[in-house]
Amino acid sequence: MEEPSSGAAKPRVAIVFCTQCRWLLRAAWMAQELLSTFGDDLGEVALVPGRGGVFLITVDGDTIWERVRDGGFPDVKALKQRVRDRIDPGRDLGHVDGAAAIGADDGKDRA
Repeated sequence: MEEPSSGAAKPRVAIVFCTQCRWLLRAAWMAQELLSTFGDDLGEVALVPGRGGVFLITVDGDTIWERVRDGGFPDVKALKQRVRDRIDPGRDLGHVDGAAAIGADDGKDRA
């Protein structure tokens, strides 16, 4: 089955995970979260088996998360924000962005 062409290629997200470390479920869960949030705005979310402790997330070949460099695994909020910032910076992520705003202003007067 061939997909209809809209003229512009949609972004490809790749999640490279270590099979030795058994990180498939973590990678699949993150893929599901991205597909649930971004839906048809993504062209593909690929799970790519790797080795040697790798956990790397790219958007169109650009690294947005690397486990060693970024200090572990991303939480879903950070992952969605980084993908959004890459594919559609003006997009509102609803409650994901709202939590950051609440933390920035807790409503207390500091007079």
